[in-house]
Amino acid sequence: MSQSDADRRAAAAVVAHHTQLSTDLAGHVAALRDVVTGREAGSVWQRQALLSWLREELVPHATAEEAGLYPAAAAQPGGRLLVDGMLVEHQAITALVAEIEAAGTPVDATAAARALAALFEVHLAKENNLILPLLLDAPQVSLADLLEGMHEMLGADETDGGGCGCGGCGCSQGSADAPVLAVDARLDVRSLPHAERHAQVLAAIDALPTDGALVLVAPHAPRPLLAEIDARYPGQIDTQWLQEGPDVWQIRLHRQPATV
Repeated sequence: MSQSDADRRAAAAVVAHHTQLSTDLAGHVAALRDVVTGREAGSVWQRQALLSWLREELVPHATAEEAGLYPAAAAQPGGRLLVDGMLVEHQAITALVAEIEAAGTPVDATAAARALAALFEVHLAKENNLILPLLLDAPQVSLADLLEGMHEMLGADETDGGGCGCGGCGCSQGSADAPVLAVDARLDVRSLPHAERHAQVLAAIDALPTDGALVLVAPHAPRPLLAEIDARYPGQIDTQWLQEGPDVWQIRLHRQPATV
């Protein structure tokens, strides 16, 4: 596993930038929606503001991913199909940007923008919970080196003196401690004997704190295991299918507060 301090800083910077992108996009979509619902004026201006942000921030970010992160992830075991799916989502994102630009009415533009925001949220979750851990676990990959100078991927990190965390602009100098990485832990049971898998997963869930999460990596759809989890922790474990075959299944298990 790589996971040097520099790699963890780079991954944390990517996650932070993803959060900022998601927040900014939601703000633009909300502003456009307010125009449509009559709470604000200026639909043309709001749509142009959204399109400018998409061209200057979101699209360059996606392009940088395709140039750096995705080829490295595709080279890892089980990564090719995952990356293929991410590239299809990039195509869908690009199509929605074009749809916003070509929309004949503010209502149509808002509908496309809301669809884009929903897709982008799911897309970022996959990058945070699948792509980044895959690269951090790859012994031959240095995430810090991979992202060096790629400001489109990292944005600006105000907690690091205005730098981006890439290691290529001097922004990370003087920071002794790597920030906590906001990427879920992974539990890969593919190499375990089948008879031991359920016990290992249940033990890991027992150890999860409230609001903690892990990504289960399995060689098949673990539906009997999920049913067992649901019976053992009723209403406590939220499941999100991140990857569904054909060779690897990945499911995010998020522990909710216990209901009284």
